[in-house]
Amino acid sequence: MENAEIRAIVERQRAYFRTGATLPLKARLRTLAALQNAMERYRERVQEALRADLGKCETEAFMTETGLAMSELSFVRKRLPRWTKDRAVPTPLTNFPAHSFLRPMPYGVTLILSPWNYPYLLSIDPLIDALAAGNTAILKPSAYSPAVSGVLQEMLREGLPPELCAVVTGGRAENQSLLEQNFDYIFFTGSQAVGKDVLRHAAEHLTPVTLELGGKSPCFVDETAKLGLAARRIVFGKFLNCGQTCVAPDYILCDRTVKEELVRRIIQEIRRQIGDTPFENPEYGKIINEKHFARLTRLIDPAKTVYGGATNPDSLQIAPTLMDNVTPDDAVMKEEIFGPILPVLTVENAEEAAAFINSRPRPLALYAFTQDRKTARFLTTRCAFGGGCVNDTVIHLASSYMGFGGVGESGIGAYHGKTGFDAFSHYKSVTDKSTRIDLDMRYRPYTATGKKLIRRFLR
Repeated sequence: MENAEIRAIVERQRAYFRTGATLPLKARLRTLAALQNAMERYRERVQEALRADLGKCETEAFMTETGLAMSELSFVRKRLPRWTKDRAVPTPLTNFPAHSFLRPMPYGVTLILSPWNYPYLLSIDPLIDALAAGNTAILKPSAYSPAVSGVLQEMLREGLPPELCAVVTGGRAENQSLLEQNFDYIFFTGSQAVGKDVLRHAAEHLTPVTLELGGKSPCFVDETAKLGLAARRIVFGKFLNCGQTCVAPDYILCDRTVKEELVRRIIQEIRRQIGDTPFENPEYGKIINEKHFARLTRLIDPAKTVYGGATNPDSLQIAPTLMDNVTPDDAVMKEEIFGPILPVLTVENAEEAAAFINSRPRPLALYAFTQDRKTARFLTTRCAFGGGCVNDTVIHLASSYMGFGGVGESGIGAYHGKTGFDAFSHYKSVTDKSTRIDLDMRYRPYTATGKKLIRRFLR
């Protein structure tokens, strides 16, 4: 798409927003209802596109994309009337008599840049929040997931008017053209490298942003953990979407005394959940493209591989791979894996694990498998991370009751549910002052009595 076309879309949405058409609650609810109808009509098309781009089976696609997106929409629609109301706050005595309140208002024209790993969910979820907050939105899905991008474009073109919601497809040229425009808010999900570029462009216009990035999310397992259950849940979270999940356990920090048993149980769980011939399993997906396939293949050290390691360049598949006796100097520990490779490192205790985690860039997620509540509290308090679970993996992001986001290198801001509505809203602080009474003490010339009253009120 040409730069002039993109600029015209932005200008058209800005003109529409300035009419005030998106502000009434009824208009927002109609928009969300229209979006829900479109999502229901296109559910099968989306499923087919997810299979084409990532090899996702129907159950996984529903559980992690279409079903979650519909759940978020239902959650928001039900609560939106309450969220959009003015929220009264106390008025200090110095402003008596007056009424003070916070009024949530949309930013205006928003840009949503979504990734390829969950191309439907991570496009629709922030779009729901943006529209619920009364904004217009331009969605730019990833060029790496062309099938889903095409369906999103058709679905939203049919379901919503372009002055309210538009989809721009394409690659880097379109990304750069979009980032050169003056948006009122930018929401980005993707890599840290691209996130920095987004932030640089946003700074040119002083545009507020939410950045959902990634990082190497640790998984700690101590000697009190229920190892069978821990292995089952680790395998689920790690190999979901072939490991191409921003909150997947990136590596394991295991207590030395139970490491051998945990490795054995993880291998058992891989065999149980995926099988010894994963390339023949129709429920096991593929790597998104040749570039990422080649990168992941280079991270596998055959000398440290205790299970898996097989690759199929024709189908872009990599078998679930477990690496043992890994050190921080190994290639697999130098970058976010984002694939079906799970390295295991050993530690002596939770204190050593926390020191290791805190010495590295702050991760998007942390997982702690332990039956000791003090250990769980220690790790979730002392370690910096976006969000996480105790005795499970990845499920925290499926809750609309909690915000989801990173910290430091893993992101800026959060969304989901009310947190998502807040992310796309500016809260105006308004004091509605009475005209019946007017106190003289704040006006010149200042009197001795007025000074005493001011000092008393401002204690």
